[in-house]
Amino acid sequence: MPASVDRDPSCRICDQNHGDVEIPHGILYQDDLWIVRHAAPPYGVAGWLTVQTRRHAAEPAAFNDAETRSFGPMLRHFEGSLKEITGALRIYTAAMGESFPHFHGHMVPRYPETPNGAKAFALFDLSRQAAEGTVSVDAGEVERICTEFRARAASGIPAL
Repeated sequence: MPASVDRDPSCRICDQNHGDVEIPHGILYQDDLWIVRHAAPPYGVAGWLTVQTRRHAAEPAAFNDAETRSFGPMLRHFEGSLKEITGALRIYTAAMGESFPHFHGHMVPRYPETPNGAKAFALFDLSRQAAEGTVSVDAGEVERICTEFRARAASGIPAL
């Protein structure tokens, strides 16, 4: 963790960023500004990734200049990679910013076939359904996506 990023001992995301809390499938990408990881089980959608700020910045309005400059290129690159890896029709992007003081944007693949034909906001309900046991996702597919995403992300975010 870069020394320039403050740590709040009461923040679960800070704990994850520092390796004090295990992240399922580990961190898929990290640099001085961003961390990307897969959503935790139970899985509602294979490839549901979260990009989060390293420092406390709850929303884009709180981004510093470096985060602001890199946000668009980072999101375009990672969502493009995720779309190629998963074969998704599109990648939904959402950020509510209510749970943690770190911006965390959800990158959620929408596949040609989804449980219950879910699309738009209904796709985000699949995690709840997975927790209830009414939707299941192949854990092997989640692992494949994580492995391939990590390999592609290892080269970093291309400069514009």
